[in-house]
Parts: sequence; C-alpha cells; structure tokens
Amino acid sequence: MRAYEYLLKYAKLHTTSDEASDTCPSTARQLELARVLAEDLRTIGCDQVRVDEYGYVYADLPATPGLEEKPALGLIAHMDTAPDAPGENVSPILHQHYDGKAVALPAGVVLDPVRFPFLKKLAGETLITSDGSTLLGADDKAGIAEIVAAVETIVKENRPHGKLCLGFTPDEEIGRGAERFDLEGFGAAFAYTVDGGDVGGIEYENFNGASAVVEIRGLSVHPGEAKDTMINASNVAMEFHMALPQMDRPEHTQGREGFFHLTQMYGDVSEAKLGYIIRDHDLDKLAHRKEMLEHIADCLNGKYGAGTVKLELRDGYRSMLEKIEPHFHLIENARAAVRAVGLEPEENPVRGGTDGAVLSWKGLPCPNLGTGGFNFHGVFECTTVERMDRAVQILLNIVDRYAT
Repeated sequence: MRAYEYLLKYAKLHTTSDEASDTCPSTARQLELARVLAEDLRTIGCDQVRVDEYGYVYADLPATPGLEEKPALGLIAHMDTAPDAPGENVSPILHQHYDGKAVALPAGVVLDPVRFPFLKKLAGETLITSDGSTLLGADDKAGIAEIVAAVETIVKENRPHGKLCLGFTPDEEIGRGAERFDLEGFGAAFAYTVDGGDVGGIEYENFNGASAVVEIRGLSVHPGEAKDTMINASNVAMEFHMALPQMDRPEHTQGREGFFHLTQMYGDVSEAKLGYIIRDHDLDKLAHRKEMLEHIADCLNGKYGAGTVKLELRDGYRSMLEKIEPHFHLIENARAAVRAVGLEPEENPVRGGTDGAVLSWKGLPCPNLGTGGFNFHGVFECTTVERMDRAVQILLNIVDRYAT
C-alpha cells in the first residue's frame, strides 16, 4: 500500500487525546489504532511487534544479514490527534488534479489560497482533506503511514538495511508522548520523529518550554459595602494578565521570538485561575520570563495582601539542539536524503515542542522530519498524495545511507 492509503485507513479511527485525563493513554480510543497498527506491522513483516500497557506500539525490522553491526535506527510517530478540533467521524476526501484554487468542503468551509497561500504550490497534486467538519488527522497519522509504507517497501524490495526500531506513541498532542517511552526496549542508537510540516522539513531546534498556573484568592463582600474591603479575584486576574507585555503573545510573534500564551482563564469574585504556557528559544530569556511572572505575583501580593496570588511554575521540555549537535550526522544524512528527491531542505526552529525534544534529553538523539502536511489542529488540515510519497522516499534514502 502507498502511504496515503494507510492515512485514509488510520484517519477514520478516533484518537483524540484528553489533557484532563490522568490515565495513559489519556483516551482508551487510542488503543484501537494501536491494535490496528500492530496488526499492519506484523503483516508487512516486522518482528517483536508489541503494544505495551500504556498503549505504546513498538516493532523491529531485523538488519539485513551482514549489516548487523550498523547502528540501529529508530523511526517514531504519534497516534493521537489534537483536541483543538473534532476528531471523530473523519471522512477523508481525495481531490484529484487539484488546481490550486479554492475548495468548498461539504461541511461548508472553504479551503482558500487567499487565506492559505501555500495551496497554490499544491496545484497538480492530489489534495487530501477532511469534509470540513473535523480535522484530517495527518498530524500525525501521515507520519505513521509514511513509516509503515517505507518499511513495507524495504521488505518487498529486499532493500539492504541496518536494524530498524519503530515506535508509535499516544498523547503527544497533550505533551505526554515521551513520558513512558521504553528507551531501553526500543533499542535504537538514534532516531527521527516523523511529525512535521511540509515534506523536506528538518527540525532540530525547538522552544524551551515552561508552564504557569496562577491561583487568585479574593475577598467577597456585598457590592454595596465593598469600598476598601472587596478583593475581586477576577479583576486581580485581569490585572495580572495585563501586566505582561502585550506584544509577547503568540499572535504577535514569529521565528525565534518567545511568548506568554494564556491557555485558560476562569473565576468569580472569590477565586480565579489563569493558565499559561511560556516559550523561548533562548534559555536565559525563558528564565527572565519566569522571573517576570514571579515579580508580578509579588507586586500584587504586596498590593492586596500576602497569599492573594499563588504562582506555580513548572519546567517542560528543552531545545533538542544541544543534544543533536554531537550527532549531526542525523542532520547531514537527512539533508542528503531530501536533496536526493529533488527538494532543498527547509530548516526552521520549531515554535513548539516534540516527542523528539524530550527523547533527545532522555538520551535518544531525535530530530524531526516533515510529513507533507499543512494546517494542523483544525478543519483546514490537508496534505497531498505526492508529498506523502516523497516523505516515504526520504525515509528510504535515510535508511540507505545508514546501511552503507
């Protein structure tokens, strides 16, 4: 099967993760894809296929005889889809010979190149979308499909290869994909995640990340007698938020510019709560951002009384660059593999985090490769058959380079 055929199969399975859940996987529905994927891996000839108690899927493809001494190469993708848009009852649609113009999807939304200029460069290809009522799930079922199609090609064509270690994770979209990854059992010396944007993309630097929870305790009295007594927690929450630099928000930043992103806000007079994610490519600047939050909390406690504002900071992932640099053959080989399919590598810092970043810091150097997808996490998500085919060829080229 070609990669797009696997995508059409996997996209129909509902695998949205749930940040509010404390189980792993966060949603039992991810296990259905895990079982289907495990069966597909057995069918194409993989060895040691297993689904562990947390829903992670692992498989090996033993080295070609005589190449056992080559380093074991890992390929990783995630099974869950983002909770930002509906992920149930996905109906993928193939738009043959796409002309680069606006496409009206059945649910009533329009995929328009005026809004999404990249569509023009997809003209002549076979566009894949949902019906517009759900996301497509190419993030990251395209990555899964491309890995499976590449391994199937290796087996069918009897292509020489070192040992390949395959891993498929749950809950990446809620930041937990690498938490229970079995590094020792995985067995690779290094790996690639296949979970990115357009084909030809190579990512080996990402944001340093942290999170903040701000809890505010107010003092509620009758509004008619509130002067100099009431502390309205919701007003204090707004005061806290407005003390942050307004241009340091995702909607005003790009490239290496960091931000504070308000992800949740609720409250009443008595209590309120704010949730933030904090990002910066520069680790010192991230530390400054955390200090800024602490300073605001201290100022408001000085104004309204100790204990009014409680700030909890938590470090998340770090940039993978520091861990990739000693293994830069991963990038050089990926560049060569991309150029071999007639593309020029696109190397941009990731304005987010990946399983690969966490795994790199756990000891598995793991840059990221593009899948050929666009507009992730929403109803305008799309990819093309041809871009997925090129992504498969890039994987095959990488495997070839590590076998020689």
